[in-house]
Amino acid sequence: MPVLPDRTLSALRSAALVLLACGAGSLPTLSFAAAPQAADAPDPLAYGTSQPEGLPPLAPTPGQHGMAVSAQKLASQVGARILAQGGNAADAAVAMGYALAVVYPAAGNIGGGGFMLLRAPGKQAIFIDFREKAPAAARADMYLDAKGNVIPDLSVTGWKAVAVPGTVAGLDSVHQKWGHLSRKAVMAPAIALARDGFVLEEGDVALLNTSTAAFRADPFARSIFLRPDGTPLQVGDRLVQKDLARSLEQIEQHGPDAFYKGPIMQAIVAESRKNGGLLQPADFASYAPRELAPLSCAYRGFQVETAPPPSGGGIALCEILDILSGYDMHALGLHTAPALHYELEAMRHAYSDRRDLGDPAFVKNPVAHLLDPAYAAAVRAHIPTDTTVPSSTLQPGDSTPEKHETTQFSVIDKDGFAISTTYTLNGWFGAKVIGGNTGIFMNDEMDDFSAKPGSANMFGIVGSAANAIAPGKTPLSSMSPTILSRDGKPVMVIGSPGGSRIPTIVLSVVLGVVDYGLDIQQAIDLPRLHQQWLPEAVEVESGAVSPDVQKTLEHEGYQFSPHAPWGMPEGILVGGPRLGEKGSARYYGGYDRRHPGGGAVGE
Repeated sequence: MPVLPDRTLSALRSAALVLLACGAGSLPTLSFAAAPQAADAPDPLAYGTSQPEGLPPLAPTPGQHGMAVSAQKLASQVGARILAQGGNAADAAVAMGYALAVVYPAAGNIGGGGFMLLRAPGKQAIFIDFREKAPAAARADMYLDAKGNVIPDLSVTGWKAVAVPGTVAGLDSVHQKWGHLSRKAVMAPAIALARDGFVLEEGDVALLNTSTAAFRADPFARSIFLRPDGTPLQVGDRLVQKDLARSLEQIEQHGPDAFYKGPIMQAIVAESRKNGGLLQPADFASYAPRELAPLSCAYRGFQVETAPPPSGGGIALCEILDILSGYDMHALGLHTAPALHYELEAMRHAYSDRRDLGDPAFVKNPVAHLLDPAYAAAVRAHIPTDTTVPSSTLQPGDSTPEKHETTQFSVIDKDGFAISTTYTLNGWFGAKVIGGNTGIFMNDEMDDFSAKPGSANMFGIVGSAANAIAPGKTPLSSMSPTILSRDGKPVMVIGSPGGSRIPTIVLSVVLGVVDYGLDIQQAIDLPRLHQQWLPEAVEVESGAVSPDVQKTLEHEGYQFSPHAPWGMPEGILVGGPRLGEKGSARYYGGYDRRHPGGGAVGE
């Protein structure tokens, strides 16, 4: 594989930490300029015309016996430590899931839920759905007023926004079925971090600062996440969470029953009842995660396994890849006008085609049709070469106002057991309430349902009746933990937060590695574009398109909307830092530096 030219290695435009307003949560964000590309591909973008001070290019992190990657380096260190102690990928993933609940409380959780994709050596991949479910008392019109209008914020903040959490049941089931170490061993790091605390760094404080007002409004959060005088915690302060440590200790000693049938459930339900929530003991007692067959598609000789419904993200990702498989993206060149034209049109069609997707226990999803190669060929036949396709000409699709504030962690062990996990509280710190004296932030996952099917939300996105609220139902998600394999062995582990942008974030990394010869870190650094049928405009990060390319695409009819950097993919590549390049280590990790605090840790 050719070596990247020096001038393309200046992938980072600025290392200045700036507070960017980006909806529900604002974070100090690293502004990225351009991305490198393969040396044997065209060089369409005039990157590096100026060289402002910034972070130097970062090589992928090597690991000989395993790799753990997450948005908080302490959790990554926990994963690597579990591997070093003889644990396998399942042990490490469970340990990281609990650790993130402590050190990344904005999205790491035991009060939320998520998806996990596991590929054990020599076995078929398994997808674990431990998403939250609507309480039995939930109703389709529960967020509408007497006139049928959506009541602002009712599904976002406070106890009526809370769905039944699934993380503890999901993590424990994975540990029981696939783990090697004891529950005590895999939970010990999280318990210690909660009990003894950890010193806050800039990225930690930035996350806490997104919700200072909410902490002041909740007495339990105020006593933990603010100083005694009510001011925000600062860099260098130690965050101690003794209530959360006690909850984790109860789970470690008594298993998931402590959470779903014991004192933790009782405290959460009592607080919910006191504040008008819907949660009841029976909701917890009846919760169970489910194993599903992952969604599978092929791209350039790789098997792509990803999330099935109740995720609409995996379908979108595979449909886009199916469409793009008919074009020579490498020959077209990284972020050239022709390449981006086909990418954007594939995105537009895939997001339009997410219509009528929902929980498979409630809805028959048209998966086979959307992933039929003949259908992808038919879509390609209708994509013009030099003009945009107006979104209004496509069938109405479905997407939800899913929050961007999720988190991803990826892990692989010495035997090649690979796990990709995306889990969430939905918004930063979920519903902004803590379950009594448990120290557990509760999710606001009820907001992922369509509060009023058929109507556009605040983003202009139309909700579907298939994703209407119903008791015991799981809301539609875009989370897309993904593993690429070849000859039955994992090659790449990837996933990201980002709400409805998750499929295109994962797509960007996959195309960067597979089509453009980038290493895993460069592919994660690559500036991103996003088109989701509606709104019509293409969202772009700084540096994603050159002025000349933008001018060409605007002439074709595209509209561009600059946006603050989004997503935080965490990835692992097997065999070398890039495809076709054998490295000195077995594994190479890359993490997203758009937001500070993450890390890839090799073992």
